[in-house]
Amino acid sequence: MSKLVKTNIIKGVLTCETGLHIGGAKDNLKIGGLDSPVIKHPITDEPYIPGSSLKGKMRSLLESQEGKNVCACGACLICDVFGSGSVKTRKAITRVLFRDALISKENKTDPLITEEKYENRIDRQTGVTTSGSLRQIERVPAGTKFDYEIVVQILDTDDEKKLMELIKKGLTLLENNYLGGAGSRGYGKVTLSKKE
Repeated sequence: MSKLVKTNIIKGVLTCETGLHIGGAKDNLKIGGLDSPVIKHPITDEPYIPGSSLKGKMRSLLESQEGKNVCACGACLICDVFGSGSVKTRKAITRVLFRDALISKENKTDPLITEEKYENRIDRQTGVTTSGSLRQIERVPAGTKFDYEIVVQILDTDDEKKLMELIKKGLTLLENNYLGGAGSRGYGKVTLSKKE
């Protein structure tokens, strides 16, 4: 049985370089209301970034770079770090925990905590807007900051250097890609700075 010997905590600030959309549920339909709201904290009603969104995107990018498609082998470093998803192949605890990233204090007083963006669907054959295609997308505006925290659990059987390098690579891949939806339309570019 592997033993937990160390915990590394990575804290930092995620800054939205472009508008960010991580979809939330529509609790009620309003005439003229948003077609696609962002996810909001159930108590504060402020937008936040679920830890699962950060973890899932980072894992997906790392798997893609390795040429893997939804790996659950339980034997590779990615499975060690992020979990294998299968009890049969799981060797030990998942090494990395992603906390929900909450909006930074400096943005809590910002009157424009979200923005509405109107988008059209264009028929690519005709180049004309399709009927009824105008939709409202809610986004977190560029410049908004979120505080993130990643907890890395090191076991006595781990190669700590390799494990931390994989996480660092995942964070770099995320900065070079996008977070949330509509990345191909310019949404979700983020930068991640580490707090010392």
